[in-house]
Amino acid sequence: MENYFKLKEHGTTARTEVIAGVTTFLTMAYIIFVNPDILSSTGMDRNAVFVATCLAAAIGSAIMGLWANWPIGMAPGMGLNAFFAFTVVGAMGFTWQQALGAVFISGMIFLFLTLTGLRRWLIAGIPLSMRSGIAAGIGMFLAIIALQSSGLVVDHPATLVTLGDLTNTGTMLAVAGFFIIVALDALRVTGAILIGILVITVASILLGVSEFGGIMSMPPSIAPTFMQLDIAGALTAGIFQVILVLVLVEVFDATGTLIGVAKRAGLLTEGPAHTNKGLSRALLADSTAITAGSLLGTSSTTAYVESASGVQAGGRSGLTALVVAAMFLLAMFFAPLAGSVPAYATAPALLYVATLMMRELVEISWDDVTESAPAVLTALAMPLTYSIANGLAFGFISYALIKLLTGKASQVHAATWIVAGLFVIKFAFFGE
Repeated sequence: MENYFKLKEHGTTARTEVIAGVTTFLTMAYIIFVNPDILSSTGMDRNAVFVATCLAAAIGSAIMGLWANWPIGMAPGMGLNAFFAFTVVGAMGFTWQQALGAVFISGMIFLFLTLTGLRRWLIAGIPLSMRSGIAAGIGMFLAIIALQSSGLVVDHPATLVTLGDLTNTGTMLAVAGFFIIVALDALRVTGAILIGILVITVASILLGVSEFGGIMSMPPSIAPTFMQLDIAGALTAGIFQVILVLVLVEVFDATGTLIGVAKRAGLLTEGPAHTNKGLSRALLADSTAITAGSLLGTSSTTAYVESASGVQAGGRSGLTALVVAAMFLLAMFFAPLAGSVPAYATAPALLYVATLMMRELVEISWDDVTESAPAVLTALAMPLTYSIANGLAFGFISYALIKLLTGKASQVHAATWIVAGLFVIKFAFFGE
C-alpha cells in the first residue's frame, strides 16, 4: 500500500486513510436510501436500484482510488437522479430503459470530451454566474421534490401550490428529520444526513407509517435493471435535450467537485489541468464511472463533495477512496433496511442538500444585471417548470441574448453560443 498509494509522499498513514474513508462513506451513505426511493418512482425495481447504487458507487470510487490515487468518493449524483426520474421519465414520458440509454450515451460523450480536452474548454466557456445559477437551481428543484414528497407542499387549483396538512404524522416526521440533520451537521457530527434518515425511519416504523422489513440479508438480484438500458430508444430526436443536459450538468458538477476537494487536499499543482497527472486521471475516472452506472441500472455517477469530510479527517491518497468502495460493497447486505426507509425519511435529506446547494447564489455577480438576470432565470425555471433542462435552456438563451442586446456579445464564449443555439433549435423544432 505504501508503494502503490505513496502514503509517505502524501504525508499520511494507512490508519489515517481508513478513518478518512469511513468518514467519507458515512457522509455520503444517504444515497443508498435516497437513490432507490427516487428512481423507483419510474417503475424501476427498488431492490435492484439499491444494489446498482452500491455497485456503481463502489466501482466509481475504486477507479478513482486505484487509477487517479485521489481520496474522492463516487456515487449516483443528487439532482441528476431527480432529473432522470421526474423530468425524463415523469414529465417527458420516456421509459426508464431509454433514460438509462441516455445516461450511457452521455457517459460516452463525457469520456470523449475528457480525452480530447473539450471538457476543459466547455468549463472555461461557461460564465461563473451561470454555473452558480445552475447549482442553485438544481438545489431548488430538489427542494420542491422534498417538500412535495413530505406533504409540506401540495397542489392547489387556484394558486398551483399551497401548504399541506401539518397534522399528518409523516409530514411532522419529515419536519423533525430536517431539524435533526441541520442540528447534527451544525454540531459537526459525522454522518448527520445518514443519522437523520435512520432516526426518522425508526420513528416511522414505531408509529406505523412504514413497515419494518429487517436489517440485513443477502444482496437482492440486480437482474431487473442490469443491462436493461435502451440505447436505440435513447437515440430518438426527442431525447436530444436530455443527453445535452446530462452532459452539461455532469461537466459542471463533477469537475467543480473534483477541483474543489483536490485543492482542499493539496493535490493540485499550479498550472493548466492537462499538465496535472492526478487531475487528468481523476477526470477520466469519473467519466468511466457514468458509463458503468448506466449498465448496472442507475442514473449518472459523479464525484461527491462530501469527500471533503474525509480530506478533513486526513485522507490524502486513493486508499481513502478504496475504503469508500469497500464500504459500499458491504452496504449491499442492508437491502431490507433500505426498503424500510419511507419518503418521509429521505425528504429531509433532499431538503438539506438543497439548502447547501443554494449557497451558490452568493457567487453570482449581482452588480452586473447581464450576469445576474440569466443566472436567476436559470435557478427559478428549474423548480417552476419542474425541469432542470428548461432551467438550463432559459439561462443559456437569455445570457446570450442579453449580452447581444447590450452590446456585450464579445464577452460571450463560443461554448455558450453553441449551447444556447442548441437549445433554440430544440424549442423551435421539438417544442417542449
